[in-house]
Amino acid sequence: MSGKFNIDNIAQLARLKLTDAEKERLGGHLEQIIEYIDQLNRLDTEDVEPTSHVLPIHNVFREDEVSQSGATPDYLTGSPSHQKGHYEVPKII
Repeated sequence: MSGKFNIDNIAQLARLKLTDAEKERLGGHLEQIIEYIDQLNRLDTEDVEPTSHVLPIHNVFREDEVSQSGATPDYLTGSPSHQKGHYEVPKII
């Protein structure tokens, strides 16, 4: 597989239109990247657990707690009109 073929194939997969000058300029870089990926593929990762984050993450939200609702929630006590547990506002058309 030649370097030119790799560039054309990868450009097509990435939906890029490269000029011949761009292909020449990027060819060396692309080969270095592919060589590095080959090195990574040769590493033994059998005992390495997959991760989605580098650092351990935990949920910072509070636990859900079941509670009984009061007659009128605090946020409704100052409203001019409230029935059925929600604010009442004038009809706007």
